[in-house]
Amino acid sequence: MEKTVNQKAWFLVLPVLILVAFSAVIPLMTVVNYSVQDSFGNNQFFWAGLMWFEDLLTDDRMWNALQRQLAFSGIILAIEIPLGVLVALCMPKKGVWVSVCLVLMALPLLIPWNVVGTIWQVFGRVDIGLLGATLAAIGVDYNYTQDPFDAWVTVIVMDVWHWTSLVALLAYAGLQSIPQAYYQAAKIDQASRWAVFRYIELPKMMGVLLIAVLLRFMDSFMIYTEPFVVTGGGPGSSTTFLSIDLVKMALGQFDLGPAAAFSLMYFLVILAISWVFYTVMTNLDKAETKR
Repeated sequence: MEKTVNQKAWFLVLPVLILVAFSAVIPLMTVVNYSVQDSFGNNQFFWAGLMWFEDLLTDDRMWNALQRQLAFSGIILAIEIPLGVLVALCMPKKGVWVSVCLVLMALPLLIPWNVVGTIWQVFGRVDIGLLGATLAAIGVDYNYTQDPFDAWVTVIVMDVWHWTSLVALLAYAGLQSIPQAYYQAAKIDQASRWAVFRYIELPKMMGVLLIAVLLRFMDSFMIYTEPFVVTGGGPGSSTTFLSIDLVKMALGQFDLGPAAAFSLMYFLVILAISWVFYTVMTNLDKAETKR
């Protein structure tokens, strides 16, 4: 008996496709159009070909911003993923405290990005900020507006404070999905706490950890508001990440052609690295499943 094919379901998807076309495809094509043209004002555009892409590939400014961006994302992932898993392991599994912990974990995620930047901008000031004034009182030379290392530490700690709870919530969801039979079998075998984590909890969390790594990488690689509010990309260009550099090029200098080419290369880098993360972690998950 042949299966009846009904194409009417496409009409339900059509509104979404139209919305995506207007909100994503059309702006993307506009950026592509700008990336191969030059403008001398009065909306007069001239064909430039791949000139802007060639200039960017030899621009030390972009490569330096890319190095800072990769370093920031790498540090963020190295801190937030283990810390989030540790917090999830310490959270209660049942009882009234579960709801309390979940609410507390969700609170940082509810704060808008510009508010987070403003909070840490004031928090780190050496004159009125609780952190800055306390460090100055105990003799620690801390000033995120003048010292590049202090600026990096401030931005990293701010991001860890803001987003570690997301990793913790995802890891906690993975832990809650593990059947109790696994723990009972481990207890019968007198498995150590590390063995339980290594052979039961970690493999079962690999799916949600893959999501956590991808989300945190993409968010950290596109970060703009928080470091811009706190440091403005300074001192100097020490915290000028790709997004800040792109905004300065597009809005500060109004170089539409180079900015459009920059944004396309920015997008391709995020897409490529995310694909690598996904492929590697998926293969690791399959290898753990076969064991």
